[in-house]
Amino acid sequence: MIGRLRGTLLEKRPPQLLLDVGGVGYEVDAPMSTFYVLPEPGQPVTLHTHLVVREDSHTLYGFAAESERSLFRSLIKVNGVGAKLALTILSGISPEGFVTCVQHQDTAALVRLPGVGKKTAERLIVEMRDRLSDWQDASPATVGGGDSAAPMEEAVSALIALGYKAPEASRMVRAVDGAAELDSAEIIRMALQSAVK
Repeated sequence: MIGRLRGTLLEKRPPQLLLDVGGVGYEVDAPMSTFYVLPEPGQPVTLHTHLVVREDSHTLYGFAAESERSLFRSLIKVNGVGAKLALTILSGISPEGFVTCVQHQDTAALVRLPGVGKKTAERLIVEMRDRLSDWQDASPATVGGGDSAAPMEEAVSALIALGYKAPEASRMVRAVDGAAELDSAEIIRMALQSAVK
C-alpha cells in the first residue's frame, strides 16, 4: 500500500494531479477539497494516499488532510459507494459538513450531491453513524492557489468528472459571481457550495 507521497506538483487537472516523486510521475485522483489547498505547479507537496487495486487498474487517491483520507476509507466500505462516488462526496461537501449531515440525519443535503440518491443517502446515514461517532478533524496544512489559461473551462470539465451533466456544469460555472477573475479551484468551490445550498 502506498500511504503517502511527497514530491513536486507537476500538473493540476481536476480531478487528477501529477506528482513527481524521485523522478517517477504519479497520477493521483483527488477531491476538490484537496485541490483548493494545493500550491502552484513546481512547488513541493505532501499527500496522504490510498491505493485501490482492481483487476484492470491501480488507482491512487490523494488527500491534503489525514481526515479526508480517513473519511474516504470509511465511505468506500459503505454498500454501493465506490471510490469515484466517495471522491465526489468529498468534493461536494467538507468532511465536517458530511459528519454534521450524518449526525443530524439530513438526507436532503446528501441527496443534493451528484450521484447520491435517496436510498444511498439513507444508507450513508445508517452505515456511517457509528463510524463517525469519534470523528476528529485534522485540517490540511498546505496552502496555495492555482492558475490556468482557461479556468472556467477547467471548472466545467471538473464538474462533469464529478458527475454533473455538461449543461448543468456550465450553468453552475456561469452562475459564479466574478468567475472570469477567479482560478478554476475557486470557481469549482463556489459552484459546489451553491449546488449544496
